[in-house]
Amino acid sequence: MKIGKVVLGGLLIASFLISACGVVRVLPKSDDKGFTSNPNSRRLMASIAPSLPSDALEADASDYILGSEDLIEVMVWKNPDLSTTVFVRPDGKISLPLIGDLQAAGLTSIELRDSIKVLLRRYKKTPEVSVIVREINSFSIFFVGEVVQPGKINLRSETSFLQAITLVGGFTEFAEVKKIILLRREHGRERRIKINYKDIVSGDDPDGNIMLKRGDTVLVP
Repeated sequence: MKIGKVVLGGLLIASFLISACGVVRVLPKSDDKGFTSNPNSRRLMASIAPSLPSDALEADASDYILGSEDLIEVMVWKNPDLSTTVFVRPDGKISLPLIGDLQAAGLTSIELRDSIKVLLRRYKKTPEVSVIVREINSFSIFFVGEVVQPGKINLRSETSFLQAITLVGGFTEFAEVKKIILLRREHGRERRIKINYKDIVSGDDPDGNIMLKRGDTVLVP
């Protein structure tokens, strides 16, 4: 009986490990330019691979700028009839009970919450309002060049450069991973940021694993 229990326990553990491994994407093999050929790089990528659930972002804990197609929940304390969950429309607005249409795109959830409170004071003396971002659908970045799956990526949460690389399947065998360029629009101008992938994964440049912003374009020569 003891032997049976040991065997059964071993099978359960093995089953658990196989299931756990199943969540890690298996990427195409490549040469020493791609991260898949190096066991250490594979372990690193498995540890940083992003989960992309629609985790709620509390209004007072996020400076995320709302955009069209984002899903937000507006809760008015003790007033369920005024509480609702809505998508930001393509015109950047949402429609709320009593208030009607209201601009949401371009605001943080905190700013939107404050705007709603001001408008509700016409009907309630001290409205208590909470705004939660339920889904981020307007956060897109672009990959161009020597990655397995170039193109547009829609993100649902903050994502680092290394995490984004896993989403496009890694580099091709021709990628010059020491000469990656990130293009970012800031204050009406285009900024070019150099990224050396090998320095990041080797630990020589941990700060190079920057967080990506809406509209970023990653060029992999």
